[in-house]
Amino acid sequence: MSKKVLFVLTSTNQYPDGTETGLWLEEAGEPYDILTQEGIEVEIASIKGGHVNLDPNSTSDELLNQYSTFVSHLNDTPSIDDINADDYDAIYLPGGHGTVFDFANNEKLANILVHFRDKDKIISSVCHGPSAFVGVKGSNGKYLVDGIQLTAFTDSEEKAMGLEEKVPFLTQSKLEEQGARFVASDDFTSHLEEDRKFITGQNPQSSEVIGKALVNALK
Repeated sequence: MSKKVLFVLTSTNQYPDGTETGLWLEEAGEPYDILTQEGIEVEIASIKGGHVNLDPNSTSDELLNQYSTFVSHLNDTPSIDDINADDYDAIYLPGGHGTVFDFANNEKLANILVHFRDKDKIISSVCHGPSAFVGVKGSNGKYLVDGIQLTAFTDSEEKAMGLEEKVPFLTQSKLEEQGARFVASDDFTSHLEEDRKFITGQNPQSSEVIGKALVNALK
């Protein structure tokens, strides 16, 4: 039986000030292609279900064509409310700034993540996707990421983009507050961390390496 990965995507399409945001295309499209080309089944869900918006800063005609198979699934996604976590061998949480608004402190998503942790299944995420870990406590009452070596979009990268005032928190700082052993590399360079069943990438430039790491972890 082939392995199956659950992709969970943001349903947020704008910042509080109305500026458009959403899913960062490469962070989902590249791992999707890598996994499916290896015969690994990928199912896609989103926080609320329905259409998933792509951050316009992450798209181009070339990228939309390159990731066209993945993009074709974004018009109508199931909600995480309809997901049975038992059906999957791994979960993958790509980023985009939308995630900091609907991944963090999300009870339903937290329950799914705790299930994966308790079942010793792979939890993988890139860039702002690890905002999903914010506020999540495991069955032992400790924060899910307490003591876990990981990475995500860094405070330095957020400030370099000039977006630190538009987000409700800085992902690196928040994860460090909850006990994560955060490892940052140079801004906007590919960087992967693996610790136990957690696989995390720092930024969009890490999309390929995290896709390949997921394939290796599922073998």
